[in-house]
Formats: sequence, structure tokens, C-alpha cells
Amino acid sequence: MSEFKNSGSRSACNSKGSMIVVSNRLPFVLKRNEKTGELERKASAGGLVTAVAPVVIRGSGIWVGWPGIHLDNPNEEIPESDPNDKAPTAGLRSNKIVAIHAESKLFDSYYNGCCNGTFWPLFHSMPDRATFIADHWRAYIKINEEFAEKTVHALKLLKQTDQKNGSPPIVWVHDYHLMLAANWIRQRAEEDEIKCKLAFFLHIPFPPWDIFRLFPWSDEVLQGILGCDMVGFHIADYCLNFIDCCQRNLGCRVDRKNLLVELGGRTICVRPLPIGVPFDRFVTLAQNAKAVLSTSQKVILGVDRLDYTKGLVHRLKAFERLLEQHPEHIEKVILLQISVPSRTDVKEYQDLKEEMDQLVGRINGRFTTPNWSPIRYIYGCVGQDELAAFYRDAAVALVTPLRDGMNLVAKEFVACQINTPPGVLIVSPFAGAGEMMHEALICNPYELDDAAEVIHRALIMPEDERTVRMNHLRRREQLNDVDSWMKNFLKAMDSLEEEADDIGATSMQPVTIDDFDEYLSKYIGYTQKLALLLDYDGTLAPIAPHPDLATLPLETKHTLQRLSNMSDVYIAIVSGRNVNNVKEMVGIEGITYAGNHGLEILHPDGSKFVHPMPMELQDKVVDLLKALQEQVCRDGAWVENKGALLTFHFRETPVAKRAALADTARRLITEAGFTPAPAHCAIEARPPVQWNKGRASIYILRTAFGLDWSERIRIIYAGDDVTDEDAMLALKGMAATFRIASSNITKTSAERRLSSTDSVLAMLKWVERHFSRRKPRANSLTYKSARMARDTLQMHVSYQLPTRSPKNTPPRTPDKFSDKSNSSGSESS
Repeated sequence: MSEFKNSGSRSACNSKGSMIVVSNRLPFVLKRNEKTGELERKASAGGLVTAVAPVVIRGSGIWVGWPGIHLDNPNEEIPESDPNDKAPTAGLRSNKIVAIHAESKLFDSYYNGCCNGTFWPLFHSMPDRATFIADHWRAYIKINEEFAEKTVHALKLLKQTDQKNGSPPIVWVHDYHLMLAANWIRQRAEEDEIKCKLAFFLHIPFPPWDIFRLFPWSDEVLQGILGCDMVGFHIADYCLNFIDCCQRNLGCRVDRKNLLVELGGRTICVRPLPIGVPFDRFVTLAQNAKAVLSTSQKVILGVDRLDYTKGLVHRLKAFERLLEQHPEHIEKVILLQISVPSRTDVKEYQDLKEEMDQLVGRINGRFTTPNWSPIRYIYGCVGQDELAAFYRDAAVALVTPLRDGMNLVAKEFVACQINTPPGVLIVSPFAGAGEMMHEALICNPYELDDAAEVIHRALIMPEDERTVRMNHLRRREQLNDVDSWMKNFLKAMDSLEEEADDIGATSMQPVTIDDFDEYLSKYIGYTQKLALLLDYDGTLAPIAPHPDLATLPLETKHTLQRLSNMSDVYIAIVSGRNVNNVKEMVGIEGITYAGNHGLEILHPDGSKFVHPMPMELQDKVVDLLKALQEQVCRDGAWVENKGALLTFHFRETPVAKRAALADTARRLITEAGFTPAPAHCAIEARPPVQWNKGRASIYILRTAFGLDWSERIRIIYAGDDVTDEDAMLALKGMAATFRIASSNITKTSAERRLSSTDSVLAMLKWVERHFSRRKPRANSLTYKSARMARDTLQMHVSYQLPTRSPKNTPPRTPDKFSDKSNSSGSESS
């Protein structure tokens, strides 16, 4: 078969800005010379290193990773490469390497426990093999934090030198080992005012939502990945799985057509970037490799790590079925299976090796003749030259994993097919390669009879068909080699030095009224009433440096005013502010106000509920206020006295001083008998009472609509901080909930996330449009009928006058309907 001409020497792929690569392993392994005791580099093979290392080196970039050895002295210097080293990493100097060092037990829990014990089987759609252990997850968090710290250190090193062309550096995080790191890298880079672009690439499959959601900390993983500007996967299916999880797990707004996700006001691009192999290098290897197969029989080749995802047992059984159903192949073909040892200290892998050994022995014992054995089984590593010879001389390659991200064996086999006539490639539809290599024969490894027939077809395929199929495969793989993958990545990051084609949509359109149609129309319907429960700071009004500056935008106020006049809409503002203050800030009559997270509730009719407070806490509030003012009110920090609550604010405190002040404030609050609760750059001192926004929301709804409120209304709840989670959890399944969330990792019970107060306004306008289209009803629920519907007494106790006897208060305002949404709070919400 004639060899394809290399279309001219391909121009070097360069990035506009320097590149920092962050991967679990460095692009080489450190070994200690037994004689000299000195550290030495040992080159790592692989397409990633081949493609990425030259770009890092040419751009004076940095590589962050674990060196493959636990050093007693973490400060021991990384050696330079050997002068005779011809590997792609030879030019990567030691001062451009940032090594990760971690305690060996912690690293083992992270790597073997969480990465390989949980993520590897789960992401390969084998959840029954996954373990979910909290200690392993905590180790994963700690190691990812360490990677983030080292990466920020690398960014600072680059900042000290001139950045290329003034372009910000690219930080490229790789694979399932580091799915949390990007979010922390972004946070710390922003704190230190370091500009950079962040990208993530997953080298294994991304599972569908119904499997991914089994992971107990799935929200954190998604948000960690979404800390990047661009997220890459091998194929479009994995992209869509990821986008689906972002929408269904996190409630993110997504654009499936343009592969975009919005989180915290940022748009994240999701891109299919199928990795290739160094095609020309494998061609050269195949041309120069000496023959290693001395047989006249046709060779069926399998090359895999010994791993349960590779379908090796199924492959042997399919070959056995071939010999049963097509005995004409006996003594005419052999199966050469090369299994590279993997995780030999893990019992699951030891059991797989034992099963493979027994199966090979049984099949060989059953079919062997005096001159022939059906299976040649190699358990060990094979050199690149020898492997290229196997690829070149094989008649059929079996690449039939049960699940695989891409599988580069299929591509390497195609690159080495330089003989005439060529061989035939068989791939599994469950490997990423099966999506791309259309001319290969597709074989479902689970269907043994069908697999046997596919192998039979490959063995008897006419030469002209083999040639046509392989020619197409080779052209595609040469065009889409590993350098092309690197180029496509830089293009997706808009960092390719040469002029690139249009990279497509990279930002989502702002939230519009229509975005709420699908979610809310069906839920609210055209006959139900609606209760709107809304936080103030960070939800209706943007967060401000000082609570007094957090004013309600005029357009939002006018929209709320019009909604308050609709008979089928009921509004309650549930805030962490003092109830009188929140009423003053909103300034709308005829609606309910709840202050101090619901400890005080002011009804539309003027009646007021104040949650009873323990008498002994009355004096402690004054003492705590004094202690906080004396010990932590400095460097821009101050205390807000809200009556029932105190809030310690440190938004204007320099970042470096916040942690110490916050720790002291938490200690003082705890010692005074109060509960410290986090807020936006603030800590609240809450009284130890079983009352929160969740309890308050249900109280408000029951008071307004009676005991059967959940059957009579629909509810929307919207908020932006952790105090609102109490309400969203209490209303889960009974309301539409929105969390106004930043791009930081935020665990939420909300069904949807919104990026800003502007998005909340769009939602309110949708509600206004929806209800304005309704025809007036004669039997609208009135304030009077709401009183009659309620059969519970309201107890209103004054916090200032704890000895006053409880007073019954008339029932409250018109019925309306509440929907699910995450609530927010500003410093004080």
C-alpha cells in the first residue's frame, strides 16, 4: 500500500501566551540512581507529552505535576535532562518544573482511593465497581488544593518574566485527578490580580447524568471543572453528557447547540477535541521495525492495559466462539494478546489476571493441535519498535473495550498499516475511537456471537475492501494527528499564534424573559396563585460594600410594585436585615417583610411576629457587641447591630487579614453562646433557637393561605447565600427554587442557578407577563377569605418586652403562590 505523503513539514504550533500544564504526573519520572544516589529523569512516552511539551518549551512555560517519587527532602532539586536525551521533554529545564510533594499516605488515598477507586470505574459507567469513601474524597480535595497552590506559584514565576506578546498565560489542567483545582486557581489568581486563561481536558469518558449523580459530591466536581474558561472532551457525546449534568445537577443555564454553560455570570465553552497520535512517528517506526512474527497464520492483535474496562475476558470468549462457529479458521489464525500489567497491588486486578490466565489456558487446551495454539498471551511491557512491528504485520486489530475515552491503540495500528494489502480494524462502539473511525468494523463486545461474526468478516474481507477502508482511516488519522489536536485546543482558547478560523459562539446571550418559559410555565399553570419569596441583598439588590448602599434598582422596584397589585401574586421579602430596615429599603406597601432570617415578620396588615428569645441572651447581645467592637473592629471591619442578630462585616478588610479576624470573631461569638454563621464577607451571631428562613417561609405561607397552603398555591423562592438554603431545603419538592450564585464552588438545594440580580429581574418580569395574560377571576382569593381559611392562632411576642403576654393576631394577607428558588443574602442576608 502506497504511503501517504506528508503534506509538507507542518508548521510548529505556537501559543500567543505562555502555557502552564497541570497534570497528575510530570512529563517524566524521577528515579534515584542506585550507585550514585542522584536523581535522574526517565522519559515518559505518550501523545500528550509529544504534543504539549514542545509548546510549553517554546513559550517558556511551566509544567506542574507529581514527579513519580516521594522525596524525603521536598527541596531536592529536579535534575536537568541528559545531554543525549532526544525525548520531547529534553528542553524542559528544571527551573520550568514545579513539583508536587505530598505525604505518601495522603497521596495514596487521593490516587488509589478516589481517582482509581471511584472516578475511574464511575466515569467508565461501571458504578458497581466504584467505592464512595469520605476520607478518600477529603484526600482528593487536599491534593487538588496543593496543585492549585503550586499552579498559582507557577503563575507568579511567569509574571516575573515578560509575558509573551502581553497575552495572559494559559493554565491547562488535565484529567480526572484534578477536577477541583481550576476553581481554586481562578479564585487565588483573581485575589492576587494575576490574569490567565484556564482550560481543562478529560482524557476518559464523561458519564451520563444518571451515573454521574451517584457520586455524593458531584456538584463540587462540576463546579470545579467549570472554574475554567474552556472544557474539552474527546467526543461530542461526552460534551453533551457534561452539559446535561451541569443543567440537571447544578441548575445552570446551558446552550446545547453552541455547547455553552453559564455559571456565576461566566460562560464556559465546552468543546469536542478528539486526541490523535504522532502519526508520522509511528509510520517511521513501522518502516524501520524488524519482523517479530514468524508465522504463516493470520494474526489477530490485541494490545491493552490489564484493566476491567478493556473487555479482555469478553474478547477471549468471542475468539473462542469464532473457533466454535467457524472451524475453518483453526490452524489458520492466532490471537496475539498483549496485556500490560496495571495496578498489580490491587486485588481486583489480581483477580482479573488470574481469570485471564485460566481462560487462555482453557481455550488453548481445548483447541491446540500438535502444530498450532490459538492464543499467544504476553503479560508484560513491549517496546515501541516491537509494538510497531506487531501493528504493521497484524491482519486484524481488536480494539473492543467495554468503555474507553478514546483508545489510541486503534490510531497507532492504523498509522503502522504500511503493508499491502493492509489489515482490518475492529473497534467497539463504546470507545471514543468508535465515534470517529467510521470505516472500521464495529463490534459490540457484550454480544459474543455477533463479535465472533465480525472477526470472521474481517478475516475473509476482500483485499480491495480492506484497502479502501484503511486508506480512508489513514488519511483521517494523519490529518487529525496529535499536533492537530494541540492546534485545535489553542484555537478553542483563542490563543493560536497563526490566524484561525471562526471559533464559534463563546458567550451565552443575557438571560431573557423567555428563558423561564420551559421551567416555570408548566409548574405555575394558568389557574394557580403564586407566592414569591425573595431574599434582598444579592437577589433583588446587588451586593454593596456597605448594607446602606445596597439600594433596590428602580426597574426591580417598579416590577415588584406592579406584581404586588396583582390579585393572584403574593410577595414576601425574607432577609437577614432588620425587618424595619428591609421594609425601608424595598419601600412597597401591602407585602410581607421578614427580617433577621425570619425572627421578625411584619404582615401586610401591620401585625408583627417576633420569635421568642431566651431571656439570658438579652444581656449577652450587648456584651458580645462590645467584645467584637474592641477585638476585631479594625482594618475596615465593623459590627452591625440588627437587634436580634449581630453581624461582623469584613468585606473592606484586606484579603490577607480576613482569616485571622474571622477566626477571632467566630471564637467570641461561640463563647457568648451564639452560633457563628457565614454570610457574604461577614459572620452572623445567631441566637441558639430552632428558627431559620425555612421555618419562617413555611410560617408565612401557612399564615397567608391556611394549613393546606401546599395544595392551593405555587411558590418561587430566590436567594443567594447559605441562609437561603434552609428555605430551599424546607420547600424542596414544593417550590421552584433559584440560587443566585457566583462561580465559586457552591453546594445548593436549588433547582436552578441564576447569575445575577439582573437575572432575578428577568424572572420577575416573566411572572408579570404570565399573570397579566390571565383573565380576571371573580373568585380570586382575598385577604378576607385568607383570614377565614386560616385556623391557627398567631403568637406575637415582643423581643424587647419578653414579659408581655402573647397576643393573638388576625390572620394575614391574600393568598399567593411560591416557587422554588435559591435565596441569597448580602453581608447581612
